[in-house]
Amino acid sequence: MAELAVEVAYAGPEGQAVVELVVPAGTTAWEAVGVALPTLPGGIQPDQGRLGIFGKKVGAEQVLVAGDRVEIYRALTLDPMEARRRRAAR
Repeated sequence: MAELAVEVAYAGPEGQAVVELVVPAGTTAWEAVGVALPTLPGGIQPDQGRLGIFGKKVGAEQVLVAGDRVEIYRALTLDPMEARRRRAAR
């Protein structure tokens, strides 16, 4: 079976990391996150609904192709509309 070189990336208050992986063809984005999780900063809780590939949101079942970078997104700490309201109030 063919293998693919992909990356899993995370950046947050816990730290940042880009993990290079070689995975079997047919691996999904969520499976790649699972493989990379032990080497990512401690304390992160990935969510299947918050994944992307090169800045474009994708589903957890997205099948990867060679060279993909799976990005793990964090939940927003502040709603963008609320942030705008606060800036306007200043």
